[in-house]
Amino acid sequence: MTIKKTRAATAYSYALPAPKFIAVDFFCGAGGTTRGLIDAGGYVIAGIDKDARCAATYSHNNVNRSIDGASARFMHYDIFPKNRLYKSGQQEELLTALKTLVPRYRVLAPRVPLLFAICAPCQPFTRLSRNEMSERRSAGRQRDKNLLREATKFVDHFLPEIVLSENVRGIGDKRYGGVWDAFRRGLERLGYVTGTKVVCTSRFGVPQYRKRSILLAVRKDVVLPERCADLLGESLLVPENDPDSVMVSVRQAIGHLPPLRAGEEHPQIPNHRARQLREVNYKRLSGAPPGESNAYMKSLPDGDLTLDCHRKVNAKLGDQCFGDVYTRMHPDRPSPTITTKCHSISNGRFGHYDTQQVRAITPREAAILQSFPDDYVFFPTDQLEPVARMIGNAVPPRLASFYAAYLSRSVKQKDFIRASRRQASRRSMT
Repeated sequence: MTIKKTRAATAYSYALPAPKFIAVDFFCGAGGTTRGLIDAGGYVIAGIDKDARCAATYSHNNVNRSIDGASARFMHYDIFPKNRLYKSGQQEELLTALKTLVPRYRVLAPRVPLLFAICAPCQPFTRLSRNEMSERRSAGRQRDKNLLREATKFVDHFLPEIVLSENVRGIGDKRYGGVWDAFRRGLERLGYVTGTKVVCTSRFGVPQYRKRSILLAVRKDVVLPERCADLLGESLLVPENDPDSVMVSVRQAIGHLPPLRAGEEHPQIPNHRARQLREVNYKRLSGAPPGESNAYMKSLPDGDLTLDCHRKVNAKLGDQCFGDVYTRMHPDRPSPTITTKCHSISNGRFGHYDTQQVRAITPREAAILQSFPDDYVFFPTDQLEPVARMIGNAVPPRLASFYAAYLSRSVKQKDFIRASRRQASRRSMT
């Protein structure tokens, strides 16, 4: 089957630059990875996620800057196959949809690689106690540990030249069943050279200490030899920092935003909305020095306001435990890891560094600390918890942008064009 360019697409191709790569973003969420891919000069064909609550945020903020200038599509699909025990699976439907879309954009951008971003949800690889989960939620987490394996099926079908994956630092731990190593071995069996490393986002210009596992893959028939870490070309080099970036502090990142009080919302800045504080928490945070532990609560004007449960644990262990809750960020360092509870001072070091602002950071501030641009709007704008969840679950756009650009420069152009022609010829015969 041949696909002709439409007149509109041809006109756009003269008006807009050619992309450096085309991409599909699996498990796209609110679009952190997609925004990074677009910022790196890529064209994102689609973002795929089973959570429809992310659709408005994703589509509103991710407009491509090449080919046709269209917004990246949000495709609402469940990546698992449908079977007797799991009737919500939509793998076949998704594959059918991508069989139409991917070849079309291969034709519109014939001289650039295809990138698959596979940043599966990290919840199955975090330390939430099973006692805190319902049976249904626990079963869902067990199933989600297979997300990388299911995504590999799409790699097998389309054979993108490059693959980018990001997840929590601990995903390589054997307690999670070796899913990270299995994912890597699966890509290698499909003909990719791979590399993986744990990196800190603060070394990529993200104003946040956030340790993440990165896995990069390039198809062996097109990889540049200098990108390989060994003479046999069995391992890919994974940079540990962006040499062109500088470390950004919390103050540098969010200090320009107008001050707020707890419970207040800025009328012109979307998502700049602070959570209300109970009186006792207001008293606690009022006495919190920036960047220090919550040991200060022992000597507040209103007496010792340490939580009873913390006091008992501290006494039992002879140490200051849970020292980050009810504390303020350090103004001159990157922030701690932004989580889905970043709008709450009882869930980590999420108090604003400015002692004149007695409150937790806002979702707008959390998004900036994740390296989202100031104008990236999260919906619904009148709610805190769903927005904080999207922000905490997101891949920092600057991190995705760096690795996408690195991967797009890891492909041998002549060999890529030759390999693309062979693939096109095979597709025309099927």
